[in-house]
Parts: sequence; C-alpha cells; structure tokens
Amino acid sequence: MLEATFVLIAVLILLLITSAPIAVALGLTSLVYFYYFTLIPMTQVSERLFNALNSFPLMAIPFFILAANIMSRGGISRRLTDFGAAMVGHLRGGMAITTVLACMFFAAVSGSSPATVVAVGALMIPAMMRNGYPKEFSTGLVATSGSLGILIPPSIPLIVFGIATEQNIGDLFLAGILPGILAGVMLLGMAVFVAWKKGYGHAGAGFKLSNADKLKAFRDAILALALPFLVLGGIYSGWFTPTEAAAVAVAYSLVVSLVIYREIKISQLWEVTLSSVKTSAMVMFIIANGILFTFVLASERIPGSISETITNWDLQPWQFLILVNVLLLFVGCVMETSSAILILAPILLPIAMELGINPIHFGIIVVMNLEIGMITPPLGLNLFVASGMSGMSVMRVAKAAIPSALVLLTALALVTFVPFFATAFVGS
Repeated sequence: MLEATFVLIAVLILLLITSAPIAVALGLTSLVYFYYFTLIPMTQVSERLFNALNSFPLMAIPFFILAANIMSRGGISRRLTDFGAAMVGHLRGGMAITTVLACMFFAAVSGSSPATVVAVGALMIPAMMRNGYPKEFSTGLVATSGSLGILIPPSIPLIVFGIATEQNIGDLFLAGILPGILAGVMLLGMAVFVAWKKGYGHAGAGFKLSNADKLKAFRDAILALALPFLVLGGIYSGWFTPTEAAAVAVAYSLVVSLVIYREIKISQLWEVTLSSVKTSAMVMFIIANGILFTFVLASERIPGSISETITNWDLQPWQFLILVNVLLLFVGCVMETSSAILILAPILLPIAMELGINPIHFGIIVVMNLEIGMITPPLGLNLFVASGMSGMSVMRVAKAAIPSALVLLTALALVTFVPFFATAFVGS
C-alpha cells in the first residue's frame, strides 16, 4: 500500500529528526503501522516483540557481554596487555603494537567493540602516554583498534546479520577471521610507521625486560591467551555452537578471575552482572524493535520493490558494491550498528545474491562498513567511549582517529574487491 509506505517513512524521519533513540523510532513507527494499516490486534505487538528475541543464537549476545565485563574486571585484559608490553614494549612503536594486539585478542572473546575500547583503553592509554605517546594518538588508536571487536569473531553484529538474513553464523565467524587479521595487521603497520616517523614512544635497552621477566609475563598471561583459542576452537571444531561458546567464555572467565587470578570477589559479581544486564537489555531492545520493523517492511514489500528497482539499473557487481559501501559508510555515521543491519541487510542481500555476490562475503562487507561507523561522528559509539575515558572532546578523538580510519577504509576496499579474504575458509 503506497499510502502506508509514505506514512512509515514520514513517521520514521520525524522521530529521527527529533532525536528519538533509534529503537524507540523503529518501535513507534511499527506501532503506527499496526494500528492504522493492519487488522492485527495491538495486543499481538508485545507477542511479536517477545518472539523476536525468542532465538537461541541471540542468547550469545548477553553471554558475550557478561564475559567481556568479567574479563575486564578480573585481570584477564590486564595480563594480555602486560604480556604484549613485555614482548615488544621496549621497541620504538612497541606500546602501539601492544595496544592493537591486545584489542585483537580481547575482541576474539568479547564480540563487542565498546567493551574492547574500555578494557584495553583503560590500561593502554595511560601506559602509552607514560611511554612518550601523545594523548591524541593514544586515544585515537584505541578507539579505532577497539572497533575490531565487531569484526573479529565472535562478533555480536555478525550474529545479528546471521539472524536477520538467515545465514549460518558459524560461516560468518569463519569469514571474519582473515578480514579481522588484515585490518589488525594494517593498523599495526600504520602505528609503527607513525611512531618511528614522529618519534613517539621510548626505545632502548633500558626498557627491555630480561628473558626471565618475559617468561614470567607469559606464564601470567597464558590462561588469558588460551581463552580465544578455547572459544573459537570450540566453535570451529564443532564442539559447541556460538551460543554455547559464549556460555563457555563466561564460565572460563569466572573460574580464572575468581579462583586463579583472584582479582574479583563473589560480592562484586552482582555489580558486574547488573552492568551486563543493562547493556544486554539495551542491545536486545534495539534488536527486538529492529526485527519488528523488518516485519513491517516485508509486509509492505518494500525490500522487494527496492530490490527490483536497483536490479533494473543493470549494475555490475562492482558498481553495486561501491554503491553499498557509500550507503553503509553514511548510515554508519548516523545509525547504531544492530539497527542498521536489521533494516538494511534484508533489503540489500537479495540484490547482492541476484548479482552473484556471496552472501557471507556481503555480510563481512556490511560489518566492516559499520565498523568504520563506530569511529565517525556524529554517532560513532567508540568516539564517545574513548572521549569519556580520556577526557578529550568527541571531535578531538574523531580527528585523532582519522589516520586509523583511513587504514580501515583501505582494508574495506581490499575485502570488498578481493572476496578471497572473506571466503577463504567458507568457500566461494
């Protein structure tokens, strides 16, 4: 119904202009549709919201959020950064290397970009500044490297993409490995180059630890280092599903933090759990309203109409991918990651498949674009997290992150036009 489509677009735009939270905007727009344009009783809306969250794969999200908070409070993230500093901290650019590597390891068990920024940034921003790095460079690098948390598996946005498009989440996780490593290695190269060119950081024997000290740092960190291999190895070997892997991450983090490291007490678990519940509730509220809005779009056949229109443009696959990248880079600046995936993925994926683009490859492209959106104003979440930690304004953090963002854009271009990076482990 054309009238319904125009009303939906108008209501959504109006709510977004008035700065309504994206979840509220999606939910209220859906309510308007149900009330005025369908015979569905309003009492069924709550049932649809509940059913949207009644999904076993979605259970992985609160588990990964809880695991990330336990690791941050329980000494696991600190030991990861201490180990990196012991190995390469004495080199010029060594602390920058440590920061990127710590973000990559933490991302490999948390699945969350903001959690990675908090866990690593709280330790590494002060450490880098003590080691001679400017505050702007340190904060910008942490904000950007932390965005790897939504690309390196396990990744919450990849879970959301899999649910929204009915793609295999295990395959999406496999596909995220090489792009995540590629982006991380490119960030490492950029950080070392800038450190050497501008003389950031100290270097010399006075900062070099003995082999005995390095071995001690490795022993302290071995349980933390084992966690990513346990979680990812269990998924890829078929021992457990991504959701079960998230539960294993929580159990492992609890045992290590409570019993072995003893850096968190049972009395503190309530605070950790409450914080995780608040974050999970926010994410789940967004997802529920996003799925409800997706149902509205499907009811009005909007995805099909858009797909048919773009298909009639007779675009080549590479032209379509350029169009998608430009669209998603813009959307990433103004919309939360999960909401963007839930709204756009069901619309864009059928077109991509019609053009012969691998759906798993396309999923990685979507997430990489939104990864860059985490560090671009006005709504880049990592910018706000890093700003709160460093005391810098959001725009100062955004400016400091520009070199790192350009690196991620280069990685995005490589993954977009060289499908091997995304399909090497899952087939073409």
